[in-house]
This record gives sequence, structure tokens and C-alpha cells, in this order.
Amino acid sequence: MTGAPWTASVLTLFPEMFPGPLGHSLAGRALANGLWRLEASDIRGFATDRHHMVDDTPAGGGPGMVMKPDVIARAIDAAKAGLPAAPALYLSPRGRPLDQERVRALAEGPGVILLCGRFEGVDQRVIDGRGLEEVSIGDFVLSGGEPAALCLIDAVVRLIPGVMGAAETLAEESFTGDLLEYPHYTRPTEWEGRQVPDVLLSGHHGRIRSWRREQAERLTRERRPDLWSRYLARQGGGMRPTDTNPISVSRKD
Repeated sequence: MTGAPWTASVLTLFPEMFPGPLGHSLAGRALANGLWRLEASDIRGFATDRHHMVDDTPAGGGPGMVMKPDVIARAIDAAKAGLPAAPALYLSPRGRPLDQERVRALAEGPGVILLCGRFEGVDQRVIDGRGLEEVSIGDFVLSGGEPAALCLIDAVVRLIPGVMGAAETLAEESFTGDLLEYPHYTRPTEWEGRQVPDVLLSGHHGRIRSWRREQAERLTRERRPDLWSRYLARQGGGMRPTDTNPISVSRKD
């Protein structure tokens, strides 16, 4: 391996939450083998007062506490000193939705700096002053940014060469080419009256590829109309043959 490995620098009030699940399975083995690096820094270490205060009451009143801009700025600046070319992201429910395209872009860079918020959030001045990119993993609210950071890191790490093994595994996953992934089956061929589709047992690789594509298109059309519209646009706006002439398969539902 040449050059420095991809690095995740996490700024958090709970560094003990890392690596957490990232220390297991594929990501864990890759971490142990040096394919990527993880740095978890305690934000409290950047507070300068005797009580190591990282938050204060909201300006204008209201519930909860807000993370202080001076403390957060020092934490970000320290992380930037080690990863000057890495983007700094703030995990926030009001951020831009994280998608596979952004994940791929992050995987191609040197790493990422992740700010995990707590309480009511972070003072807007440090978000603006340090050019933080706000990123959301979904339309729901968590108690802090740490679970979101774990999700983001996992999504990126599996794209690092050498982590997943077979390139075909990544090529056929959901969101590759704007399609959801096709259904999977294994033995036994019959389970509780439900059969593995005959086409998957045929040994005809061309028919299997066509069936999988048709299933991926069907699932995307039914479940993610946003992705389906984007997929059609990439295909020139027309319907593919699998949309109008799907392969007939025998299957008990």
C-alpha cells in the first residue's frame, strides 16, 4: 500500500464509542491491517476553563444547551492540522442527505473530519466560520452524531480497495447505477412452500443477469421513485426492455 491510509478523524464527547462496531468484521480487519485509520478526539480536551465546559445556554432563550464555538473551533483546527485536505462534516438532521455518490467521493479522498454534535447542536458561527458541511443520514433525530458517524465511516470504508475483496460485490449493490439491489436466495430451494425462482437454478447466466436487472428495476420503481426517475434520465428518458418485457419466472409467494 502506498501513501497514507484513508483516515476518519472523529470529534466527539464520547471517544469511547469508537471504533465500536467498526472494530469488527470487514471494517475491523481492515483497520487492524492498516487499510484505514481512526482517530477519536475528546472535544472536552479543547476546553480551556477549569471545568472543561463545552456548552452554554442558547442565545435568545429556549431549552437545552448549545456547543460553544471556541471549543469546537479548536477541535476542528487541530484535526485539520493532521488532515489539511480532508473535508470537515457536521452530522446534523438538517444536513444534506448522505447518498452513495457522496460516499464514493469521500472514499476517493484522504479522509474525513467528523464533528458529532450533542445537546441542541453547535453554535452556527463555527459552522459558518470553519466551512462545515452539514450531512444527515436520514429524516430522524438521534441523541448525538456518533451513531451517524459510525454509519458514514462504515459506508466509506467498505469502498476502500482491499476491504471487501471481490469487486463484483460492490458493483451489484443498491444505489450502484441508481438501482436498488435485486433479491437474494440460497439453499434450500424450497422453504415453507416458497421456491427459489427457477431462473436462478437454470445455470443460464444471461437469463440470470436479465432477471436480476428486471428485479432491481422493479424494486426501485416501487420503492424509490426518486431513484427511478434519475435512473431513467441516465438511460435517456426511455424505458428499458426489461420494463416492458420482463422475464417470466416460476415463484411461489
